[in-house]
Amino acid sequence: MALPLLLVGGALGAAILADQREKRHALERQRHSGVDPQQLNGKAVGLHPSLWQSGHKQVKPKPGAIICCFVYGVIEHTGIWLDDNTLIELHGNGLIRAVSTARFLAGRTGTKIYVACNHAHQPLIDGEVLHRAEMEIFSYREYDLFDNNCHRFVWSCLSGVEESLPSFNDFNKKLAQYFEQSIYWDEALIDIR
Repeated sequence: MALPLLLVGGALGAAILADQREKRHALERQRHSGVDPQQLNGKAVGLHPSLWQSGHKQVKPKPGAIICCFVYGVIEHTGIWLDDNTLIELHGNGLIRAVSTARFLAGRTGTKIYVACNHAHQPLIDGEVLHRAEMEIFSYREYDLFDNNCHRFVWSCLSGVEESLPSFNDFNKKLAQYFEQSIYWDEALIDIR
């Protein structure tokens, strides 16, 4: 009796994955045609970077760009691009620090850094984000994985507002609302050193 249930469950899971993949492909087709999905349905969309799909285009990060990488394929770690090979992050020990791209990825399973971009592959940057982030370097926060994490730090540098963002999904939705457009995570064109 358990075998038929496993087969049904497996088929259902495969159907859900296929549906999600098709929705992502539809959004990518709209993006490549130069149309922001927000223009079609009036709602900003925040897509996640994908472990399973390689990017169609790499983007050179600019100072103040919002970046992320994977941590064990389950969660994402976010930061703010500073310059050619440096970014600002909130480390798990609570220290806000400037680190190299290699250091940002060290101890994480991700091998790529992604940049928050619009539908035209342009990094989304706000004028104050870099200044706020630079002012926080070498300061400490009482780190908490769900309440006072890297997403909250990046969001506070962007918006100037301290707000709990327990997950990358919450952070991504805030970005889409803030920039009033869909968020795409393009692979960064960088040297990992």
